[in-house]
Amino acid sequence: MAIQPWFTDAKLGIFIHWGIYAVDGVQESWSFYDDIVPYNRYMSQFDRFTASRYEPRDWAKLFARAGAKYAVLTSRHHDGVALWDTAHGDLNVGRDLIAGYADALREQGLKVGLYYSHSDWSHSDYASTRKPGRPPGLEDNRYSEVAAEDEDLAAWDRFLAYRDGQIRELTSRYKPDLLWFDGEWDRSEEQWRIPQLAELIRSEVPDVVFNARMLSEGDYATPEQGAPVVPPEGPWELCLTINDSWGHQHHDHNHKSVDQLIRYFTETIGGGGNLLLSVGPREDGTIPAEQAERLEGLGDWIAKHAEAVYGTERGLPTGHHYGPSTLSKDHRTLYLILFDAPRAEINVRGLLGGVRRVTVLGSGRELAHRVTGGLHETPGVLWIEPPTGADLDPHATVLAVELEGELELYRGAGRF
Repeated sequence: MAIQPWFTDAKLGIFIHWGIYAVDGVQESWSFYDDIVPYNRYMSQFDRFTASRYEPRDWAKLFARAGAKYAVLTSRHHDGVALWDTAHGDLNVGRDLIAGYADALREQGLKVGLYYSHSDWSHSDYASTRKPGRPPGLEDNRYSEVAAEDEDLAAWDRFLAYRDGQIRELTSRYKPDLLWFDGEWDRSEEQWRIPQLAELIRSEVPDVVFNARMLSEGDYATPEQGAPVVPPEGPWELCLTINDSWGHQHHDHNHKSVDQLIRYFTETIGGGGNLLLSVGPREDGTIPAEQAERLEGLGDWIAKHAEAVYGTERGLPTGHHYGPSTLSKDHRTLYLILFDAPRAEINVRGLLGGVRRVTVLGSGRELAHRVTGGLHETPGVLWIEPPTGADLDPHATVLAVELEGELELYRGAGRF
């Protein structure tokens, strides 16, 4: 099944890690799994998770101003705590925090994504089996697996029934456009019963998009934190934190700058991907000002350069231009991103065919251009007059290169 066009056109999504872990500012789920925080202390945050200032419409308006076209909320992380009043399992916040989020996003024209962890390290039936072929050893953890001789397949069936019940609630209530799964490493595809799970979900939301952590049913690759040097061939999405943490951690003030975020964003869309940028609301539901300011800054840049963002495809492969680029869907306009003020002419290599004109996006100033060199099938190099002064964007300048025909590239080594 081809991926939904809205996803590849979206370019930017917002990832929201919100749960009881924001109370003490500890790492979501992993803090008890790795015995950094005792389980009972981790769960003691439950009674102090208030959501007292949660305004999903404010979230949605901020995300829209950031230029995002979708968002993904952690409906249930590995800790098993559900953000809605589920009838399945014992751990939920006692009210529905998802409905308002879904409604608010749709009011802003944004697609609705929900994160759901395959694994649940709190469920009594979860640690009842282990991944086939996993040898016993130091990686064994009481929250996720048992020794092979202690496996209880009936308990595992009960766990899957619980999972399916929660998934039915999420899909029937909120009709998500995207389901972002996680925790797939704990079991095999056969143990998760992935094809049956996908069938269950599509019976409610036939056009849903899955990330790669739905294994064989995934629609797109999901690199995490590390920007790929060589972009995946098909659709993909880089999930990235604004600081160093997914959820809210009080001590983490190491926020990426707007400049850095624009670089991550443009390099991602230039490689044909989406950026899923994570924010970590406080336990009361407010997004920290430092994170909101960065979303606003990114949104201002995107709004000014929207033509080079939306309705574009992956740009030039590495080696043709020093920096990322995007390509219009009719393949007749190249958008070159310049991170620094150029000290000399900008060059583009390997263009077959002529260039009609080059302009600075945002100011409209036309820049002189010329071609030098070339021999037989090897094209010359395009040289573009460097923009200066007010034509330079303080973060990243974009040049629109209008071609005389559809983009064709020379990828050979030249005459020997």
